[in-house]
Amino acid sequence: MRIALVGATGLVGSTMLSILADRKFPVTEIYPVASHKSKGRVIRYDGAEYPVFSIDEAIEQRPEIALLSAGSEVSLLYAPKLASIGCHVIDNSSAWRLHGGIKLIVPEVNGNTLTGSDRIIANPNCSTIQLVMVLEPLRRLFGIKRVIVSTYQSVSGSGNKGVAELNSQRRGSKAVSTYPHPIDLNVVPQVDSFTENGYTKEELKVINESRKILDDQDLAITCTAVRVPVTTCHSESVNIELLRDFHLDDVIMALNEFPGVTVLDDTSNGIYPLPLQAAGKDDVFVGRIRRDQSHPNTLNCWIVSDNLRKGAALNAVQIAEQFVETGVFP
Repeated sequence: MRIALVGATGLVGSTMLSILADRKFPVTEIYPVASHKSKGRVIRYDGAEYPVFSIDEAIEQRPEIALLSAGSEVSLLYAPKLASIGCHVIDNSSAWRLHGGIKLIVPEVNGNTLTGSDRIIANPNCSTIQLVMVLEPLRRLFGIKRVIVSTYQSVSGSGNKGVAELNSQRRGSKAVSTYPHPIDLNVVPQVDSFTENGYTKEELKVINESRKILDDQDLAITCTAVRVPVTTCHSESVNIELLRDFHLDDVIMALNEFPGVTVLDDTSNGIYPLPLQAAGKDDVFVGRIRRDQSHPNTLNCWIVSDNLRKGAALNAVQIAEQFVETGVFP
């Protein structure tokens, strides 16, 4: 299978390459694409070396699947061009996520809606993915009335530049460019820019994307997104009001049985999800599961996931795998 990977030199792109190899995706040819400044570079994939292509050169090879992780401008321009040659485009930017004719997919949640006629498929925001992975099994069992989520997002969510800025400040630099304030030894309650209603674009992504994935435009959900000085893994504190009462044992069982979710909840032994433990792993981890004593039919939980893997690269590869498994390709 001919695969184009646009943004191959970035954090998410390089993680995609690793995951494709680890999961033995049926690649016959791979075309790593990067910007002009990467021209002449060589990318290693599964023990072999491949030259970096321009995106136009990759299109000429007529790939069957394209994984895009190079920003919205690139996606808006090139996803339709790739789709027009029969390529299935899986886009990791925000360009197509809320477009009415484009599906927003988390395979475990709504992957069953994919068909061979889907040419551009949107990969959700990293914070949204880990949230809906926990919401979906609860929605199926109890129904959901309201969700309040606060995110604690790592600097790798800003790509290589975010990681570099944190590391530079830890070495004593005072320079600030990626974030509006220093991120080392700090917590910044702003992820992306503010909109007229006081929410940031990131917060609105979580709200609107969750509604679309769960197919519930009336879902009452609000979000506060915060950047923290952690290299990898996003964390979330979530308050979930269910439509029906519940037993905690049933909640834990439903979460543990949902594919891709692992419960870590033994507070007497200090066991709950941590970024240091979740980094490099594929599952969404959830713990601190407890009844909200202040409101009926409501629980609190703590969710941690590797934003570069399930939050981006892995989810995209899983979408590609679903196309293969459903017989779209010969």
